[in-house]
Amino acid sequence: MQGLSLTQSLKQQQKLSPAQIQVVKMLELPSVELQQRINEELQDNPALEEGKEEPVNDFEREEDETEDNYGNEYDNPLQNDDFDYEDYVSDDETPDYRLSGMTSSQTEAAEIPVTAGTSFGEYLKSQVYLTKMTKPERHIAKFVVWNIDDNGYLPRTAEELCDDLAFREGLTVSEEQMKKIIKEIQSFDPPGVGAYNLQECLLIQLRQKPSTPAIEKAITILEQDFDNFSHRRLDRLQQRWMLDDGQLKEVLKEVGQLNPKPGSAWTGTVYERQQTTVIPDFIVTNAQGELTIQLNQGDIPDLRVNDSYNKMFADLTGTKNGRTAKQKETLRFVKQKIDAARWFIDAVRQRNETLMHVMGAIVKAQKSFFEQGDPSSLRPMVLQEIADKTGYDVSTISRVSNSKYVQTDFGMFPVKYFFTERMTTTDGNEISNEEVKKNLRELIETEDKKYPMTDQQVVEAMQQRGYSIARRTVAKYRELYGIPVARLRKDI
Repeated sequence: MQGLSLTQSLKQQQKLSPAQIQVVKMLELPSVELQQRINEELQDNPALEEGKEEPVNDFEREEDETEDNYGNEYDNPLQNDDFDYEDYVSDDETPDYRLSGMTSSQTEAAEIPVTAGTSFGEYLKSQVYLTKMTKPERHIAKFVVWNIDDNGYLPRTAEELCDDLAFREGLTVSEEQMKKIIKEIQSFDPPGVGAYNLQECLLIQLRQKPSTPAIEKAITILEQDFDNFSHRRLDRLQQRWMLDDGQLKEVLKEVGQLNPKPGSAWTGTVYERQQTTVIPDFIVTNAQGELTIQLNQGDIPDLRVNDSYNKMFADLTGTKNGRTAKQKETLRFVKQKIDAARWFIDAVRQRNETLMHVMGAIVKAQKSFFEQGDPSSLRPMVLQEIADKTGYDVSTISRVSNSKYVQTDFGMFPVKYFFTERMTTTDGNEISNEEVKKNLRELIETEDKKYPMTDQQVVEAMQQRGYSIARRTVAKYRELYGIPVARLRKDI
């Protein structure tokens, strides 16, 4: 007969505190969105206000074990043992550039890019507010939208998105609810956005068009015979679906009018995207050989705790013995709002410090580029390298580099531009893929337009220059720059 027994086990479990989650979310925000986030917090929390924080004596927190003690729920977690920012900020020796914030005399440089072009993600986000979703559903929808890539596809499944929300925000969402929201997003403009793959993308677009015999037949073929269709096995399609030449031509015409990359219709080529005016998060300048990094604060205000709330808290804590039930409830409210304001202020401060440390490491690693502006001077670099130099986790480096831009003396660049793949030349030297891209583009631009090179001929020409790349890589880079195939580049 089996019996029941109790056993104890000791295990380590990583758990993010509310303050850590706040900092993580802040890191992902570029300057424009941070300003919006601060404005939202200023509206929601009356204990938070604009203005520089003045040195004040901290009010002692109650430690009484009676009913007036509210525990550590609202204590500032940035000052406890679970989360000490200084524990993971590496104290590297002073680098050969200096870190600085924006000053009033430096705002002119920050105002050069005065507007931010509407990005693909922002365009999709604006459509979220046109739906009949509830406020919580809209929050989830905006999270889904920011996971859609530049081509308009959603690379993460509903299950994976649910896990991401649970980890980042502690928000529990069912897979069914997530699928419902994704389905709603797939009705957004441009048609086909939010699909998981090409098949689903084309089907979404077809179903949004007015029904005709050709469209209905195209939907059936894409649903049940996509493999033959995608490989252009036209004889098999005609035989299986009993199509004459005219019907097949109509089906191919309808599908041919669809956009296999809905996002590309909005964002354009890589150069068109770079020409979109954006507000930089960093400004790097070269003054007589000294590289200076500035964090672009723009219109982001200074923050402090409201003096009235501080005084109210002091008055209420001073009436401990004769405190009424209403005063106790007021004290709870005031304490919560003050601590929330402090958490938020610390999160913004830590965001800025983290951004500066990471950007400093990037500038140091890619110093030649920031001095010369030559893409070929970019050295191979991955996220893990900067993580090792700064002491941050690689996920932190990823969040810092995502959706943020840096203004240099040579133009505006996304921060992730400085993370380049490592490639090896035929003589064994390691180079970045940006140098390969530059040479490939120059090669095609200087070709004989009467006899343009095929991708295979480009591969052979690049090999003669010392770059060993595959034909599919040539096609990938060519599409990246919006360069058509050889037959479309030919001058008649």
